[in-house]
Amino acid sequence: GLTCDDTNFAQKAGPRAFLTAEKEGIAIVMPDTSPRNNSDSSSSTVPNVDTYDLGIGAGFYIDATSEPYDEHYKMYTYITQELPTLLENEYSIGTKGMRSISGHSMGGHGALTIALKDCGGWVSVSAFAPICNPTACPWGTKAFETYLGSIAAGKVHDATLLLSTRNTPTPNYDDILIDQGTDDQFLTDQLHPTNLTAAADKCNQKLTLNMREGYDHSYYFIASFIEDHVTFHGKRLRKKQAEVLAIASQLKDVEDTVGKVITCKAMVARGPKMPLVKEMITVDPPRAGEVRVKVIANALCHTDIYTLDGHDPEGLFPCILGHEAGCVVESVGEGVMSVKPGDHVIPCYTPQCAAPSCIFCQSPKTNLCPKIRGTQGQGLMPDGTSRFKDKDGKPIYHFMGCSTMCEYTVLAEISCAKISKGLPLEKACLFGCGVATGLGAVWNTCKVEPDSSVAVFGLGAVGLAVIQGAKMAGASRIIAVDVNPAKFPSAIELGATDCVDSSKLDKPVQNHIVEMTQWGADYTFDCTGIVDVMRAALECAHRGWGTSCIIGVAASGHQISTRPFQLVTGRTWKGTAFGGFKSRRDVPQLVQRCIDGKLPVDHFITHTFDGVECTNDAIDALHGGSCLRAVVRY
Repeated sequence: GLTCDDTNFAQKAGPRAFLTAEKEGIAIVMPDTSPRNNSDSSSSTVPNVDTYDLGIGAGFYIDATSEPYDEHYKMYTYITQELPTLLENEYSIGTKGMRSISGHSMGGHGALTIALKDCGGWVSVSAFAPICNPTACPWGTKAFETYLGSIAAGKVHDATLLLSTRNTPTPNYDDILIDQGTDDQFLTDQLHPTNLTAAADKCNQKLTLNMREGYDHSYYFIASFIEDHVTFHGKRLRKKQAEVLAIASQLKDVEDTVGKVITCKAMVARGPKMPLVKEMITVDPPRAGEVRVKVIANALCHTDIYTLDGHDPEGLFPCILGHEAGCVVESVGEGVMSVKPGDHVIPCYTPQCAAPSCIFCQSPKTNLCPKIRGTQGQGLMPDGTSRFKDKDGKPIYHFMGCSTMCEYTVLAEISCAKISKGLPLEKACLFGCGVATGLGAVWNTCKVEPDSSVAVFGLGAVGLAVIQGAKMAGASRIIAVDVNPAKFPSAIELGATDCVDSSKLDKPVQNHIVEMTQWGADYTFDCTGIVDVMRAALECAHRGWGTSCIIGVAASGHQISTRPFQLVTGRTWKGTAFGGFKSRRDVPQLVQRCIDGKLPVDHFITHTFDGVECTNDAIDALHGGSCLRAVVRY
């Protein structure tokens, strides 16, 4: 905190803090956050400009870039790198991300900004009377101009601005605790807590601001409420500890299974139009170029049901369905270099070999790598065999190169997108198919421009992802079309400007949309898999330049049709697979955007189930009409 050495905190707040920390089973680290450099002031290279704001007074957790401070003033690096490394190496404190951060005044500013800049690096964050919006206060102006050369350079160290750029809550902080005295002499001019709460409200981040009547800015104010903060962090650190121990147990299990056949539960599709059957199966170790993973969460996709219902011409039985999952690498086969045991991965049914000789991977025009297409379509691994066997030793087919309705599965390395561990896998799994496909259809396949008009047919998860992507791309008019008006509120929330119940019209829906827009929509998207709807989507695309994109997969044997005149008059008809995303390159970026609060996905998860054996319940939920994505946690 402000001009803080260890005794400042220890003497004024320590007695209560230490006792509570002992009860909570945590350590309190009190760093000296002033760069004192050399006790001999005559030889000090850190200017003593102001004992509270600048120089040896320190306080702001930033790395100076302007002379003469740039040589020694490295508070951000000290708190985020040097100190954690020291504590881990010398005292085994804070290992495996088991650390929280708090601070007072300028130290409160540091705690908030450090935690918000690295949401995966800290378990929890709190502050006492923090400088919440430093680019808008005299202290911050003085510090940023002096240390960094400008106020603008300090924007990345402003908690209010960091939160204001988010569209979603932080993935790891269930709450941010702040205590502020009402009689604080700096409340109005310097601290601005209401600016921070407004930014938190905007992105739905929970933030608890306690306005303490009659308290000022002193360290004695901290002493009054330090127990609350230590308890706040202790609760969350213990929860994190339990998660770390659970992961360690899983890794121990992994160590015990490497190179061995694994027996586990799977939901096996024995035939079309039949319920899935829970069976104990065996999963062989990965061969060269393969990766065996433990499936943590699987989201049910309509493509799974499409195959289960017998509509897929490549559907083979018995098989293990599932292709939208979040997994942890258990072991790798010979030659695998891109992932290792313990990594988080998303299985991708559209692989990316990235070989220099692959004209598809090297082309910016497509994501359709054909490297393993032949065997994948046959329900087999690249060497032409299966890794699954039932209790009688008979092989079970793979599905889309994924087969994630199983506690363990084997993937081709080129089908594994390695992602950050900062997003829970039960959310990250959504980027394995539907959500990514809808977003990519807008951003990659059609490249929707700002101020465009868009029509979306079918408001399942894919359709809503199209709406979300179109809104993010700057579309000014988004028409949502479905026969179930109960889906319209979700569409409007994500950005739809108009909703059309096509079942209530007395004319073809394409004619209705052309009348609504005069000449049609600039971009239209079919997300239904119904060929008549695909035609309607094309025929309401804008005359002269409209583009219609087919996303939904039609049943086997169905064909699309329209009058050639529709194309002669300037319309383009195209399709997309996995939204044009190159899987191993782009999926990690989507996950990171979600972690950074730029790409919310929570609204897609409408149902959750625990245990692979609950997959049939998830299928029932999907058939119920109100389900977007049912996520099954294994």
